[in-house]
Amino acid sequence: MYSAFQTLDEVFELLSRRGHALYGGEAVSQLEHALQSALAAEQSGADASLITAALLHDIGHIVCEQGDDDVANGVDDHHEAVAVQLLSTLFGDEVCLPIALHVAAKRYLCHSETGYLDSLSTASRLSLALQGGPMSATEAERFIRRPHATAALDLRRHDDVAKTPALPTPPLQHYRLIAAQALKAQP
Repeated sequence: MYSAFQTLDEVFELLSRRGHALYGGEAVSQLEHALQSALAAEQSGADASLITAALLHDIGHIVCEQGDDDVANGVDDHHEAVAVQLLSTLFGDEVCLPIALHVAAKRYLCHSETGYLDSLSTASRLSLALQGGPMSATEAERFIRRPHATAALDLRRHDDVAKTPALPTPPLQHYRLIAAQALKAQP
């Protein structure tokens, strides 16, 4: 069990301090992947919630200290559930549900979109096997009816393109300002 973040400063301090480890089996760091995902969302015209979800969708990997060879060794850290547990105090469903569903979105796209599976990186194909493989028709029908499923599919696509070494992105502080706009209203 992980303790939920209490402040946005905690989230961004973690990304800044521990985001430099390689992103499991890819040629970019966790932080590069996060920034590239957020950039892809921003360039697509997404709102602050989806940009924030794109930035933070894999924070569970950082907290779980995912190793480069974990996926190859059959370890699924359930990072999407860890991320939601960590972030739900600060962010509402518009941020947390796309994060919660982004692994299922990959499974859905593998089922429903010809060529999607072949477009995945080797590391992403390996993790897909651990995550249950492509959805069945019944699972896909159930998934697409879930609240925020469309946002999760958008997040998945931003995730998929965020693996380019040395791609220029805005700095982390740029996305902190956007994430501040997506915070839950405090009572």
